[in-house]
Amino acid sequence: MSQIVPSTSDDRFRAPRAIFWTAFLVRVAYIALAHTYRITPFNNHFEFGWETGRVAASVAAGHGYSSPFSGNTGPTAWMVPGFTLLLAGVFKLFGIYSALSAFVIQTVNSFFQALTAPMVYEMGVRVAGRRNGLWAAWLWALYPGIMQYGVKWVWEMSLSTMFFAALLVLGMRMRGTGSEIVTRQRVRDWLLFGLLWGAISMTNPTLLLMAPVQGIWVLTGPSPEGGAPKNHLLRGLALALLSVISCAAVAAPWVVRNERVFHAFIPTRGNFGAEAALAWSPEYGGFPWGATVPTFEAATEHQLYARMGELAYVRMRGQIANQSARQNPAYFWKIVALRIYMFWASVPHTAGGHPAAENFREFAHCFGSICGILGLILALRHRLPAAGLFAWAVVLLPAIYYLITVGSRFRNPLEPIFAVLTVYLFQQAQPRLGFTIPGLRKFWPAS
Repeated sequence: MSQIVPSTSDDRFRAPRAIFWTAFLVRVAYIALAHTYRITPFNNHFEFGWETGRVAASVAAGHGYSSPFSGNTGPTAWMVPGFTLLLAGVFKLFGIYSALSAFVIQTVNSFFQALTAPMVYEMGVRVAGRRNGLWAAWLWALYPGIMQYGVKWVWEMSLSTMFFAALLVLGMRMRGTGSEIVTRQRVRDWLLFGLLWGAISMTNPTLLLMAPVQGIWVLTGPSPEGGAPKNHLLRGLALALLSVISCAAVAAPWVVRNERVFHAFIPTRGNFGAEAALAWSPEYGGFPWGATVPTFEAATEHQLYARMGELAYVRMRGQIANQSARQNPAYFWKIVALRIYMFWASVPHTAGGHPAAENFREFAHCFGSICGILGLILALRHRLPAAGLFAWAVVLLPAIYYLITVGSRFRNPLEPIFAVLTVYLFQQAQPRLGFTIPGLRKFWPAS
């Protein structure tokens, strides 16, 4: 007679393997069947990763971390190196701008998205129970609006979102969210916490806005049973300092490289002034259209960028941006308000799609925002675990995009949170509406 072994307290946080494999295989099948790896060679393959692709091609060709637009324009700090070096490695192995490289990097991005699904599951279970985790994970695995950034885009969204989801899960474990027993915080957890934030600093530095918030959230969690709150806090502060050091260690090579190349302190990206000048100019109109520097080498602005060098050019453009904002503050705040609206309601596309498809795309993005925000309000009202942390993410992470540029992809790091909150919203609405989905309790047991 076999003996029934009781499950450990962590078993319920482990997602079914089918979620990961379904998410991954569906994405790879789509890449193969839809031929998304056939990226247009227009403008010397610029749509193959845009500035990231240009720098990755330069690295793969042996010209160093340089030239984010066209031609040989010298060293760059336009974007951080995390995803760029990954793409450069793919170019080196499978060919610069080749269809095989596109297939490989899209498959790798799909793998990152599939790895995120179990993290969404654990977030949902810890916050609102097993049924929430299952539905949220399947929503992440199969929703086309999320899937597109793995199967079509050659950019960092899938990687940085995976890192951010991992940090959310790690923070919940360290704080004991959803667990009956609060354990003593471990050195290795805080070390991993810092390493992951360091990895994010090298893939999507905007997410660093959440680092101090999450650190404080973990530190102010409940003390272990029988432990003194003061000792718990002092130990936590010491471990948090270790986390900061480990984060800085990840970013240090990039900072040292920029100091040696540009003789300036550039901790993450060094392009803010140029982006702001374009974003705040009347010609821009608040919309994310066009390259910051023209990719056509004969263009006057491109030649100016190449002649001045990136650092001097960005500083010059930053001065223009500041002057423009001071001279016309009403226009500045008008386009900020427009970007706030577009971040949540979707950015309209002027070309390149069927009107019906564009209308559906905008509706889906707006509907996702509404469901996520309503779910957050409900979670805060019901004092759901981690609801406050989710609220900080929703407030802080879009802030920089309100000032500079917006796009559907910038909401991607919030999608794991929105998957959990959207499911929670409908879970709470279902009893009030007086109906149930047939077989729901059979296949998705209540928490």
